[in-house]
Amino acid sequence: MKRRDFSLTCSSVLAAAALGSASARAQAKKPLAGDDYLVLEKQVAVEAPQGKVEVVEFFWYECPHCNAFEPGLEAWIKRAPKEVAVRRVPVSFRDDFVVLQRLYYAIEAMGLVDKLHGKVFQAIHVEKQALKKPEAIADWVAKQGVDKTKFMEQFNSFSVSAKASKATQLQNAYRVEGVPALGVAGRFYTDGTQAKSMERALQVVDYLVAEVRAGR
Repeated sequence: MKRRDFSLTCSSVLAAAALGSASARAQAKKPLAGDDYLVLEKQVAVEAPQGKVEVVEFFWYECPHCNAFEPGLEAWIKRAPKEVAVRRVPVSFRDDFVVLQRLYYAIEAMGLVDKLHGKVFQAIHVEKQALKKPEAIADWVAKQGVDKTKFMEQFNSFSVSAKASKATQLQNAYRVEGVPALGVAGRFYTDGTQAKSMERALQVVDYLVAEVRAGR
């Protein structure tokens, strides 16, 4: 979903092309800088430990394309080389996105990403729940068996606020224009528009990871 389209309703935003199948020719060709991915003018700091290649997924819980991408990304993570460190970063293209940034970082702080991350997408896109306000989010989290008070302590904490701000700085450093999008090693950027599909984008990431591991 493109930054400029976030003022539209999710049902009307973007055609399925961003997640559609790429042509056989596009799938087979070697990824090219400026075509399938971008090389950042200024390298971005990474959080992955030395010896790891950081892959950043930029997402927004209300984005239908991020929801559609999630199963494919999960499958990719499971088969990725052990040298890959995946980092999820919720974007904030507008001020009202911050509440969902805080939701992610609160469940991350509580060690609940594996349990609840996919369920947030399910709640919004399948169950059509409006998780737009802290109160609604807290009620939903409580229904998942999480202590509501402890969750809200994290949700409103300075550390979660700082992580949300840092996430916005990172999306701007990568010049993210739409989600889902992927950053590699603080040096490269690709997304469904750049690579012609998110399936192809993951193939591009595989290529870039291999290049970084090879010292190129």
